Amino acid sequence: MAITTNAICNSFKKELLQADHNFDTSGNGGNIFKLAMYTSTATLGKSTTSFTTGSEVSSSGYTSGGKALVNTGTSLSVNTAITNYSNLSFTGVTLTARGALIYNTSNSNTAVCVLDFGGDKTATAGTFTVQFPAFTSTAAILRIS
Repeated sequence: MAITTNAICNSFKKELLQADHNFDTSGNGGNIFKLAMYTSTATLGKSTTSFTTGSEVSSSGYTSGGKALVNTGTSLSVNTAITNYSNLSFTGVTLTARGALIYNTSNSNTAVCVLDFGGDKTATAGTFTVQFPAFTSTAAILRIS
């Protein structure tokens, strides 16, 4: 079992072509995306198709399913379509997480991408923050070029 590096889920790529995901932030019905955190025993990678509670973090202050993400918008930058999220903080938690899954709650909890933290990260009676990269064509969390 392992979280196999940062990966855009293969099912998500296909679902984009089927118009199953909406990243609109202008109030025109954009979908709700969440981030759930997982332990080092999780099996997550590009073949992940949906949110699962198996090996999800279970500890003080963390609620199963994680938290909703705030989409920072979409853009076309240097021939690359991008979208990103605001940093996400879990406050008052005691937990250890190895990675996370971004998934679409508006579309049957379908998987979007897997985040590998590169090792166990912990918070003890404090704040655990997932920091997202810059909203640029070379760094945004989701990029299509």
